[in-house]
Amino acid sequence: MMSDELQNIKHVINGDYIVIPIETGYIKPNEDLSCIINPAKELMKDGDYLVIAETPISVSQNRLVDESEYTPSLTAKFLTTVWSKYLWGYALGPLLGIKKRTIKNLRRLPEETKAHKEVVLQLYGLKHALKPASEAGIDLSNAPGTCVSLLPENPEKVAKKIKKEIGKEVCVLIIDTDATYMKNGKYFTGLPIAIDGIEADRGFFGYFKGQLSENMGSTPLGCSEKISVEDGLKFANIAEDYQKSLSTEMKTIHSVKSVLGTEMSEVTVETLDSITHTPAVIIRKK
Repeated sequence: MMSDELQNIKHVINGDYIVIPIETGYIKPNEDLSCIINPAKELMKDGDYLVIAETPISVSQNRLVDESEYTPSLTAKFLTTVWSKYLWGYALGPLLGIKKRTIKNLRRLPEETKAHKEVVLQLYGLKHALKPASEAGIDLSNAPGTCVSLLPENPEKVAKKIKKEIGKEVCVLIIDTDATYMKNGKYFTGLPIAIDGIEADRGFFGYFKGQLSENMGSTPLGCSEKISVEDGLKFANIAEDYQKSLSTEMKTIHSVKSVLGTEMSEVTVETLDSITHTPAVIIRKK
């Protein structure tokens, strides 16, 4: 039986769990997270999970970089054109069976990708720049103009602070859609950070090994509690399932135009604010 209190609250059922979305406008640089925390305070019960996407937290921390200020080096140009577009787009990608959507995107990399590779090289080094796409968790799709957002600073600390502000016995989890992989019972990711139990900062080498391993889904970056990797992955993937069901999901730079109706470089804060965002979901056991 569904409890009466959920009758007037937007929610979906995913297996044994109830998923309640928290919908907001665009969270802007240096803006607090009250638009997530206040509804969470009101709706959450002890034992619930609050799963938050990393990008709104990064943007609120002003972790934005303007890629137009970077001049691509010869290395960045080589990595974009020869390495990513041709070697991965036409040879290694199909050979290793990476997603068809990723292969399609690699084959049509825009000119701006060269500056993006330079950002990755300068901020994270060659280990991450060698990854053909989604390097170091940098998000190109939810930032204005030629800006991108880096991963949030200290997600575990942020998760604990949000839990304290909610003031209930809940678990707050911050996640990234980039994959965690498993091989021989060990978890790893190319991302620079992840919760305890997932070996992080593997960069390209984690991504390459990941193609020969089991993809476990989205990566938990930080949590307010000590959580098992299995639970972290389970709740990250329930949240990701909900995001995938949304028409406003902007997973890649190529989906920006279809959602916002504008070219990537012309995206403004106002444009981003014109659609409904779902930066977080509450997950509750049925």
